[in-house]
Amino acid sequence: MILFDLKCAGDHVFEAWFPNNAAYEKQAKAGAVSCPACGSRKVEKAPMAPRIGKASKPAATAVATEHTEIRKQLMELRSKIEANCDYVGGKFAEEARKIHYGEKERRDIYGEASDDEAKALHDEGVEFTRVPWLPRQDS
Repeated sequence: MILFDLKCAGDHVFEAWFPNNAAYEKQAKAGAVSCPACGSRKVEKAPMAPRIGKASKPAATAVATEHTEIRKQLMELRSKIEANCDYVGGKFAEEARKIHYGEKERRDIYGEASDDEAKALHDEGVEFTRVPWLPRQDS
C-alpha cells in the first residue's frame, strides 16, 4: 500500500491509500477519487515528503489513534446523512438521475449503487460521492 497526498481543484489537500501508483492513476482517470471536503473529482497528486525508516511504537500508537478518530468521523458522517437525507436503497442511481434531469424535486438522498452504476452516473455528469459506510457498532 502507498499513501498519497492529493489536492483537488478547490485546493483541499487530503491523503488516500492505494495498492500502487497504477491503481491511483486508474481510479483518478475514472473519476473514482473525490475530495472529502467538496466532492471534486478533479484530483492530482500533491507534493509530499517520503516516509523513510521503521515505524516506532509511538508512531504505531499515533496510527491507531488516527484510525480511531477517522472511524469516529465516519460514524458521525453516517449519522448526519441518515438524519438529513432520504434513503432510496438500491434505487439510488435511478433516483439520482431523476433529480439530476429535473424529473423529481431536488432533495438529498443516499443508497446503494454498483460500481457500474456509479461509473454511468459519473459519465452522465450526475454529482454524487461515495462514502465508506461503516457498520453500526450499536446493533
